[in-house]
Amino acid sequence: MATPAFEEIVEDFEFLEDWEDRYRHVIEQGKAMEPLEDALKVPATKVNGCASQVWLHPVIESGVFRFDGDSDALIVRGLIAVLRSLYNGLPVSEVPGVDAASELARLGLNDHLSAQRSNGLRAMIERIREIALASA
Repeated sequence: MATPAFEEIVEDFEFLEDWEDRYRHVIEQGKAMEPLEDALKVPATKVNGCASQVWLHPVIESGVFRFDGDSDALIVRGLIAVLRSLYNGLPVSEVPGVDAASELARLGLNDHLSAQRSNGLRAMIERIREIALASA
């Protein structure tokens, strides 16, 4: 069910044996992402439940789901980039059915994120699901 972009990240992770290298790769994914416009960093796009500041801005066109996002923490920006690769381009009706926990487990993220980061990641996934369900 994962998108080709997410499968590419999975393949990259298979070549990176050391978690530090994987962590750096996630951060690089976030650095490569365009920053979210300040005008979109508003209470309506803010994700509660994250230790850092996180904003997710959905765009649904012709039934296709996409979102942009940003954070004030590098690793969280990277996690947003990973989530974008997992969800962007899917039909909005398929977004709630994505088993994000299983897909992300393929990257081993669950074992290496702090409890606060894991809670924030779950909050981002829940927000994405809510947006998709409200738009379907």
